[in-house]
Amino acid sequence: MKDHKFIKLERIVKTGAVNFIRNIWLAIAAIAMMTTTLTILLFAVVANATFSNSITDLTSRIDVSVYLKDSVTEQQRNQLRADLKNIDNVKSIEYVTKEQALKDFREDHANDPETLSAVSEVDNTLPASLKIKVYDPNRLQTIKDFVDKKEIQALQSEQTSYSGERKEAIDSIAKATDFFRKAGIVSIIIFIIISILIIFNTIRMTIFNRRDELIIMRLLGASPWYIKGPFVVETTMYGIMAAVVSIAIVWGLFAIASSLEVSSLLDIDFSRNYFSRHLWLIVVAQIGAGIIIGAVSSAVATRRYLKLK
Repeated sequence: MKDHKFIKLERIVKTGAVNFIRNIWLAIAAIAMMTTTLTILLFAVVANATFSNSITDLTSRIDVSVYLKDSVTEQQRNQLRADLKNIDNVKSIEYVTKEQALKDFREDHANDPETLSAVSEVDNTLPASLKIKVYDPNRLQTIKDFVDKKEIQALQSEQTSYSGERKEAIDSIAKATDFFRKAGIVSIIIFIIISILIIFNTIRMTIFNRRDELIIMRLLGASPWYIKGPFVVETTMYGIMAAVVSIAIVWGLFAIASSLEVSSLLDIDFSRNYFSRHLWLIVVAQIGAGIIIGAVSSAVATRRYLKLK
């Protein structure tokens, strides 16, 4: 013999499924709306991850070079390197010899025979240097303040690479990347809020269309949960179906976009790989988001518009 609560739950689930089928056109409209919002939200998350990857790649190329005089001893160089390493924003320090600097210069000007010819006719005048990689390009000023000390400047053959126009360019890049990181997070939050509002209003219309029926059920003595339950089941089904459809849409769009010539420019390959690597997490998150948004919105809307607690 089945438990009374289980029978009640079974009836609520069946009623929700029947209501879903009976109001199939309204269900399709609601699913379409949820699919749109979940798809936009998913795109926003993947786009933010892609842009963050591009920013990380860009900032990893930013470095500061401290150019050393030929008279600097190995002991002085090692001490300077150790002092720089103690700065918390310093990620790594590479010592570039005069010979390596000349080799790099020739590689950079491989297509400029006149410059290469001029370099070959004179002794190597390029200085050795310490190439510094940082964690956060927004905090390069800390390193600049250190190398601008009088005793450190005495070891340098010229100003660091973080000066003049290059300093302005690096600062501009750092500010832009910081802005776009924050903008990406804010955009995701905005899309979540918009999704909740749209779905809430969709459920409100569903309740309004069946308001008389629900009020009659209440007058006949149906419990508040028995009235609300089918709505929660129904909107949960909306959420699951919308999540599956949105994932399929995004998967298909990435498959199409990756075959286009502009895919490398837009970093589509990274986006598709990110989507593939995190597929199961995305599936769980999307279905979970659909269920939570649908169920919570349904419960709140029912309580508000039918005055059920």
